[in-house]
Amino acid sequence: MRVLVVGGTGFIGPEVVTNLVQRGHDVMLFHRGRTSADLPVQVQHILGERGSIAESAGEFKRFAPEVVLDMWPHGEQDARAVVGLFTGLAHRTVAVSSQDVYRAYGKLLGIEAGPPDPVPLAENAPLREQLYPYRGVTPRSQDDPDYWMDDYEKIAVERAYLSEPNLPGTILRLPMVYGPRDDQHRFFDWLKRMNDQRPAIILDEHIASWRWTRGYVENVAAAIALTVVDARATGHTYNVGEVETLTWREWAHKTARAVGWNGALVIVPPERLPAHLVSHLDYRQHLLTDSSRIRQELGYAEPVPLNEALSRTIAWERANPPEKIDLERFDYTAEDEVLAGLRPSDLSEHFGNS
Repeated sequence: MRVLVVGGTGFIGPEVVTNLVQRGHDVMLFHRGRTSADLPVQVQHILGERGSIAESAGEFKRFAPEVVLDMWPHGEQDARAVVGLFTGLAHRTVAVSSQDVYRAYGKLLGIEAGPPDPVPLAENAPLREQLYPYRGVTPRSQDDPDYWMDDYEKIAVERAYLSEPNLPGTILRLPMVYGPRDDQHRFFDWLKRMNDQRPAIILDEHIASWRWTRGYVENVAAAIALTVVDARATGHTYNVGEVETLTWREWAHKTARAVGWNGALVIVPPERLPAHLVSHLDYRQHLLTDSSRIRQELGYAEPVPLNEALSRTIAWERANPPEKIDLERFDYTAEDEVLAGLRPSDLSEHFGNS
């Protein structure tokens, strides 16, 4: 099968591309050439800006892709450009979306009214009514590195990819993805404190019991590759994520055991948190999703077990800390003041004894 990947050199893309090549498929990437990635030598490359993708139409026609995989469509314009260009050329598309399309995500952010939505969230759960969740009252300037966020909207992406009957699409709603090459370094805050031999980690009591479905990068990539090569996915939308969604407290325990840290987890109410640990999200709303559809319809299963996934992630995080560390997020003096004001019974949840 000939697969054209739009993007594919970031966090998840190289794993998807490697998976497809290992399955014996011909892969071409259209990307800007700004991100270095370890990709199989068989992969073909076309360099260009996403906004000028139509300029490469001749090369795309010569490659004649059967499936177009869009790894990072930000908004409606991105999606419609691909759909318009490949209608009549490709057989179908696969678009990477996000579980932030659900109304539950809007409630977590505080931009949707009403009580928390019930979980787990299946693919037919209500979507956000408030579009463009990262667009402020004042538009960002074009030289702002976050300028693209003003037009970020995966709901619009999904609608565009599912709107063309002559180029049927598949939508993949991804969870919080973790693993090697994660530029958000999702485990770094805990690992730094553990590496610094902090006696305790302070956790908001609401966050401690909160659940957000995650997925290890190689496992998420396997799900994406599966929908690319399996025509049964045509026209469908799938949640991707681990079967068991752990609480933040459970993730902290697993991480501590994996690194051999014997400190204490201190659960405190929000009003006792130091300022740098305060969050304004509404953690009554869990982002726990149901991924049974892709498992039942396509036979998806994670190739990497959870403990191995965590081990690989920790090894990479320790070897690749962020280039810039915001030290205000690690105000140990403020944390020590909170710890000093607690009773001994508040420090009873020791990782070394779990």
